[in-house]
Order: sequence, then C-alpha cells, then structure tokens
Amino acid sequence: MSDPKAGQEPVADSWDVYWRGTSKAGAYASGGADHPVILEFWRALFAAAKECRDAPRILDIASGNGSVVSCAEASFIHPPAEITGVDVSASAVRNLESRFPGVHGLVADARSIPLQSSGFDIVTSQFGVEYAGLEAVDEAARLVAPGGRLALLMHHRSGGVHAECAAALDAIRKLQDARFITHSISTFEAGFAALRGADRGAYDAAARRLAGAFRVLEQIMQRHGQHVAGDTVLRLYNDVDRMHRQIRHYDPGDVLGWLRQMDAELQAYATRMASMCDCAIDVPTFERLCGRLQDLTFTIERAEPLAIPHTELPIAWALVAHRPKP
Repeated sequence: MSDPKAGQEPVADSWDVYWRGTSKAGAYASGGADHPVILEFWRALFAAAKECRDAPRILDIASGNGSVVSCAEASFIHPPAEITGVDVSASAVRNLESRFPGVHGLVADARSIPLQSSGFDIVTSQFGVEYAGLEAVDEAARLVAPGGRLALLMHHRSGGVHAECAAALDAIRKLQDARFITHSISTFEAGFAALRGADRGAYDAAARRLAGAFRVLEQIMQRHGQHVAGDTVLRLYNDVDRMHRQIRHYDPGDVLGWLRQMDAELQAYATRMASMCDCAIDVPTFERLCGRLQDLTFTIERAEPLAIPHTELPIAWALVAHRPKP
C-alpha cells in the first residue's frame, strides 16, 4: 500500500465531486460494485449474523452510495438493524441519508472515527478502508464489539477491478494529454463566434486541432475497448461530435459550461482511479493485515480472494474476522 496520508485531501475532494454528481450526467458511471458475487457475500454474512442476533448494530465504513447498507436493510426488516454509515465525503453521507432515512450518516476519516470502541456487532467496508491504509483496519477493528465480526471486501492487486481501474486511468490520462476538452472549448468558442459573423480562420484552425484529438480518442478505444472508464471516452467522443455537427442548434453557454464541468470531473475521475490502483492490496500486504488482526485477538474466519465463477481474475479480497468474547 502507498502512504495513506499522502495526497489524502485531493483524493477526498475527488470522491466528493463524484458523489455530488451521482444524480447528474457526469463524466463517469455512478454507483457501487453490485456484482452478484459481491451481493451474495454480504447476504451470506448477514444471514449468518441474523442467527445470532435479530437487530444488530452495524457500522459500514466508506459507505459511498450504500451498496452494503442496502443489503443490510434487506436482511434485517423485522426488527430492523441499527445502521450507521461513515464516509469521508459529505456528499456521499447526504446521499446515503436521503436514500435510507433510517440510517445514521457520519462524515469522518476512516483512520479516526469518532465513535465508541466496541460499539458495533458488525463492522463492514466494501472497497473503502484500504484507501486510508492499514491503520484504518485497526480503527475498524477497534469498533467491533466482543462476539462481533469485521467483514471487509478490498481491492485485489491482481484482480479484475484493479485491471479495469488501471485501464480507465490510462485512458483518461491519454485523453487529457491530447487536450481533448481544451481543443473542444476552443473549437466551440471560435465556432459560435463564426456564426455571429467573425472570421472563420480561428475556427478552422481550432477544428483541425480537435480532429487530431478525436483520433487519439479512437486509438484509446481501439486499445482498451469502447466501454473503458465507464463509457466516458465513448460518450465524450459522441457528444462533442454531435454538438459540433449541429452547433447552430446549441446555446454557447450550455455547451461551454458542460465542457468545463467535464474537464473538472475528468480530473477528479483520474485522481480516483489513481487512488484505486495505489490502494489495491497484494498478497504480502493481505497476509500482514490478517496477522495484524490476529495480534488484536481476532479469529480469522475467511481470508481469500473473492472469485467470479469461470473467470481467472478475483474481484476482491474477502476478509471476515470474529472478535471473541472475553
């Protein structure tokens, strides 16, 4: 793992940009990891917990859009579980409380959560604690009550999610290096001016530069596929091309405002993809993490790659640990 403190604020800011835009058309696909294998992991965990306690106290760290919270609520209906969701992003917490009115949201760094020790029967995190480093796992363990469980799904260094993030990061960086958004803005500014009677020379020059940037996007999609980065490259390619061809029908403020928004979101997206790649856990780190929990008197119940049937790459590391009663 990289230094959890290095660049922490820019990464947190990028997630806040992401969660603010989940209800809008953004430069990336919104939503959590809802693969059936992941959903089954949580359903099985909560089903086993229900046999021990009807209404457990559940803490979900780095809740994001509430994938784990949704599964927990569905598992404990009568009576409902007491659920708290923690995230470093205030926007994510607001979204969480809006989606799940019965859930208490808390804005906090995963390395320092202002909650009482041993206060929860189940502490969970899906693709979350690893961003803050191994000390965040210590913090999660601190919050588990005797007899309770810690359940983590974490990015796998050799897994499919990591490979997708690496491809997305490469695609976005190449898109940025080609200055696609910059050339798009210049072309539309000059194009709208030409429609108002200005000389076409500036527009023609800008359009030639944009054509070169379009070719770079085509090369990106040839290398990584059209769906790379959650269809971001494809959507930008198609949307800018369509608006350019039909420029007379668009409002300059709307087009230029959208492009500048995309520029900011692409930078936030690249930051998030880089953090995902950096925080992914390799085998030695995973083994150290398990050893650390054992040092904290936890019993490891499950520690293995979470595999997708009929595929070679795991989707995550799965770790479930039990804290014995005194």
